[in-house]
Amino acid sequence: MNQNELKKAYSYCENVTKKHARSFYFAAKFLPGEKQKPIYALYALCRHVDDAVDEAGWQNETDAVKAVWHWKRLLDEVYFKADTQIRKDAKNEALRITDYELREQNNFRRSNFDAKSVLLAWQNLLKTYKIPQNLPIELMKGVLMDTHIKRYETFEELYVYCYRVASTVGLMSSEIFGFSDKKTLEYAEALGIAMQLTNILRDVGEDAAMDRIYLPQEDLRRFKVTEKQIFDGEASANFIELIKFQIARAKSFYQKAERGVSLLEKDAHFTVLLALRLYAKILDEIEKQNFNVFAKRAHTDFRQKLFSIPKVWIEARDL
Repeated sequence: MNQNELKKAYSYCENVTKKHARSFYFAAKFLPGEKQKPIYALYALCRHVDDAVDEAGWQNETDAVKAVWHWKRLLDEVYFKADTQIRKDAKNEALRITDYELREQNNFRRSNFDAKSVLLAWQNLLKTYKIPQNLPIELMKGVLMDTHIKRYETFEELYVYCYRVASTVGLMSSEIFGFSDKKTLEYAEALGIAMQLTNILRDVGEDAAMDRIYLPQEDLRRFKVTEKQIFDGEASANFIELIKFQIARAKSFYQKAERGVSLLEKDAHFTVLLALRLYAKILDEIEKQNFNVFAKRAHTDFRQKLFSIPKVWIEARDL
């Protein structure tokens, strides 16, 4: 593999992460260099798969499925090369096939031609990190759920979605961070659930505008909240109680996930703990808004990120 091409591929993945996942990027900058690059490549893949559905049109399930499973075919090729350790002189031929497939997919927009960079980075990272192939496939299944599911009856159903779109990322990241105890993966799964529940709470209003309600229907009934209240952006007393309940649920997953940080390799402790704390702060911001998720999109700013560093650094050092 041409080292200049590889350098450009990782640089592209870093730029994607920096643009679309600022808190994640901020935390990842504290990893050693050899772990930063594959983490960026991991995120870039997730982003491209998600964008594939958006560009196909999330209401057009047929085109979305074609776009996502096209990505699966491309990734299958990368895993095939990693698994079989094909001859060096065959690699260029494999990449030409990839280029052909990219040109063949006419409904991909121009931005998706940068997919080759993501694939090159993954081809390289798989030489060092054995990320199970079923994890990115589960992620793809999760992204596709948005094309045909707009409501979740129970939390158990929502858990499957959260696992696919977020826990898989935590599980893949854990292979890069490094661990020796398999129980670490249980905590990584919990962190993914916590983060996706946070996303759902932060984006209640935006999702409602697209006729999506991720909050479980059983919980709406429990707190006597109607869908009309959500569509109207009505932060009534019963809606606030519903949000308090959901925040408590998310925090319980953060608490569980935090127990797994010490099981990771030492050089990843600070990054993971910082990412966890920064994302959990979004819940604090929702609380500061009196639980009115319709008022504005809760987030953490750069100042809050900087001020979090000393305390988290000390805690991570002592793990």
